[in-house]
Amino acid sequence: MANQDLPKTMKAHVLAEFATPYQLQELPLPSIDDPNDILIKVDAASYCHTDAVLASGKMHPPPLPHIGCHEFAGTVVQVSKDPHGLKVGDRVAVPGRGNHVCGECFECRNPSGPMPDDPGYSVYCPNTGGGLGVGNKAGGFREYAIVDCRQVAIIPDGMSAVEAAPLMCAGLTIYAALRKCELRPGQRVGVMGCGGGLGHLGLQFATKMGLKTMGVDVNSQALELARSLQTSATIIDSSAETPEDVKGDMKREDGGENPAEIGLDAVIILPDSQKSWDYGMKLLKNGGLLVLVSFPPEGFHISADDLVFRRIRVTGSLIGSNKAMKEMFDFVVKHDIKAKIRTYPFSKLNQLVDDYHAGAGGKLVLDMHLNE
Repeated sequence: MANQDLPKTMKAHVLAEFATPYQLQELPLPSIDDPNDILIKVDAASYCHTDAVLASGKMHPPPLPHIGCHEFAGTVVQVSKDPHGLKVGDRVAVPGRGNHVCGECFECRNPSGPMPDDPGYSVYCPNTGGGLGVGNKAGGFREYAIVDCRQVAIIPDGMSAVEAAPLMCAGLTIYAALRKCELRPGQRVGVMGCGGGLGHLGLQFATKMGLKTMGVDVNSQALELARSLQTSATIIDSSAETPEDVKGDMKREDGGENPAEIGLDAVIILPDSQKSWDYGMKLLKNGGLLVLVSFPPEGFHISADDLVFRRIRVTGSLIGSNKAMKEMFDFVVKHDIKAKIRTYPFSKLNQLVDDYHAGAGGKLVLDMHLNE
């Protein structure tokens, strides 16, 4: 699309007040003001649990009015003077983090963790004012969006924008959390909340990594979704089996006798409930690793006994680096990993939100090319 063919205005879903429906409004087309920026025509915008939290105003409330969505994908329609190799017509996937990093702070100068970014760039930069759709910058619930060309990834051939969008938060976050576990094939990992957006992708990633995978959930719809994936993961209904029951099965499988040596090597906590934390913690063997992804406003209670006497290690994980994003796409293509997706026309965002709160599983995505 040539620049002269771009419209003057666009439609966008705007959150005018917290805990209210989105309003579909006509807004001016955003303009490129930074040499690292590109303009994309949004092709798909995926809904995340964080979108629900932000829209409620209960945690990290963004300034209003707000345009949400931090996992989306689209087509480049305009580039800046330094597009870093991107050109008009490229299909790109966009995560929320890493927008306009400062390049000078400690995080940018000293990227760390599995698959860190190169020095001078970090998705954890604290000086961005928040990521796209989660801070003071508009996200993907609109027809056109300005994005930092340094934070995007080219969508692999054969993958649609609808398939790519959920990978930009749900996929990248759970992939990075699994890599942070630093496990070897054959070791055990648990995914608490295995039937949600992140969880069902985590089951696919973990089993394809060669890990003995256990998925735990309590919601019947979530459990059904997790089982429908037909991975090699063991799916546990936490309302029907206690951690002691589950460890008993592992003891019989491994033939172990020492209780301290029986359990998961790592567990990833996705839900924001204390019950999920406690259940996952009890599944760990001594010296195991708990990777926390959720962030409820009230926090979690941590037992000192687990840290001091059982040597349980606890770390947090937010989202993967750009290096992790590229590696994840390679992994997804190689192993044919796909999110379970339900699509909606662009105008039906509020219906999507209602379905999300009603417990619809998988990932819910606005498909900009879907007819009413």
